[in-house]
Amino acid sequence: MKSTKLLFATGAALCLSLQMYAQHTSANVIKEWQRAKDYTKQYLDAMPDSAYGLKPTPEMRSFADQMLHLTEDNYLFAALASGATPPYKPGELEKVPDKSKQGVTKTVLDGYDYVIGKVKSMTDAQLAEQIKLWGRFDMSRETTLDKGFEHQTHHRGQTTVYIRLAGAKPPQEKLF
Repeated sequence: MKSTKLLFATGAALCLSLQMYAQHTSANVIKEWQRAKDYTKQYLDAMPDSAYGLKPTPEMRSFADQMLHLTEDNYLFAALASGATPPYKPGELEKVPDKSKQGVTKTVLDGYDYVIGKVKSMTDAQLAEQIKLWGRFDMSRETTLDKGFEHQTHHRGQTTVYIRLAGAKPPQEKLF
């Protein structure tokens, strides 16, 4: 009888622990996007002004275009997750005329602020709601934001090579 109670108690504790681990709150999501914003700012700062137009090969995006592409999809995923209309059409941000360090930095940081603002406008229950992304993928609003997070991480990581090609040192990894 004691072993049954112990087994039940252990199982219940494990289930509660897993449930708590699996629950993400808007505060945690905001914290991660703020960390990503700060880290991306370090990348923007590390790249010399004169190298914002650098392309490792002719068919690749420039450093500025990589950052603008990353930002455009930050807007897109945050809009999709929150039920808003994306403020930019696909490819529109990469066509902005000001691709200077100052202009790109402002645009990129504004994009992160947009994401953070959208998350702040959602409750934890809304983050857990299921939506259909592009009419094909069933996922929670939070998972939609996670896909955007993965996308921005991918493109920011690509720019490490750009920074090195420009003769500068990329920022250290920022996991926390």
